[in-house]
Amino acid sequence: LLLVGAVIAAPALVMLLSPPENAGATWLFVWSTLLYLGWTLVQVPYLTWGARLSSDYHERTRLTSGRETAVVIGILLSGSLPAVLGFLSFDEAERLSLLGWIAVLVGVPAFTLLARNVPLPRAIATAHGSWRGITGNRLFLRLLLAWFLNGLANGIPAVLFPLYCAHVLDVSDQTRNLLLAVYFTSAVIGIPFWLYLSHRYGKHRSWSLAMTVTCPAFAVAALLGPGDAGIFAVVCLATGLCLGADLALPPAIQADVADWDRLRFHRNRTAGLFSLWNMASKLALAVAAGVILPLAGQLGLEEGNAPADSLRNLAMIYALLPCVFKIMAIAMVRRLPLTRERHAAIVTRLQRRDARTTGS
Repeated sequence: LLLVGAVIAAPALVMLLSPPENAGATWLFVWSTLLYLGWTLVQVPYLTWGARLSSDYHERTRLTSGRETAVVIGILLSGSLPAVLGFLSFDEAERLSLLGWIAVLVGVPAFTLLARNVPLPRAIATAHGSWRGITGNRLFLRLLLAWFLNGLANGIPAVLFPLYCAHVLDVSDQTRNLLLAVYFTSAVIGIPFWLYLSHRYGKHRSWSLAMTVTCPAFAVAALLGPGDAGIFAVVCLATGLCLGADLALPPAIQADVADWDRLRFHRNRTAGLFSLWNMASKLALAVAAGVILPLAGQLGLEEGNAPADSLRNLAMIYALLPCVFKIMAIAMVRRLPLTRERHAAIVTRLQRRDARTTGS
């Protein structure tokens, strides 16, 4: 499925970023639909594969941390490529087209190495399929809701970031890109720290701590205005460090929850659970864009000189509303019962049951 998805997504990406002059809404709809379809076929098996490579509590976190570090580095590189291409005198259309082709050319050897060198997960001797009883897995639903709420908390600033930089901070596009670079670079730096903390205190406690630190750090952005880009850079540094926990720890917790689901319901639904996980991520961003952007449109920001109250309201929505969702997510995750010791017991029972099923 992963390779089939790559074959669908690769040409769709190239066509989407290299439209002809007469391209319109149909072109956008067709190729973006194929791109997202192909990428979903890649992402769900990819997340599931990572969860199945190891059943060890800490090893899973290490694998997830490595994977998400690579994701953020990819974001930084892809974000810097247009600037480099612009320096080389390529126009905007050429830069977009080249970005698509570079992604494909890098992806071909990467997917080949993945298929050849990463071992397939060990076969599981439980039945597949059936969503029956999924609502009875309260542990999964609790974690999924926390992940969705945290996705909303991260999605709202992502949607409003250009407006906040342009109207509240009154900074140039170059400064905005530097702030983004600070944020994502900090995330890469922070991942090893959260990996260390998760070894000492557990994944869910470490993730709760990261979200707790994020709230007061990000709330500072509600108080800023023109000339405060330096202070906001510090906010980006602090919240970026905490983003490392958001990236590395929740998918590893989800993998542990999938083990509990297999023990409790005698079904291998890891891929299905991760498909819902992936859907929750996309739904959170869709809700953030679908609700927050129309709300921001009512603030009168399109006017030449937006009212001061509108700018303050934008800053409050940008900085404080995400904190509300973060606090709700913290309340659901902080006392999550799936500790390292309990997960070890689950894995032991699964191994014994698998051994009896296979007769080994």
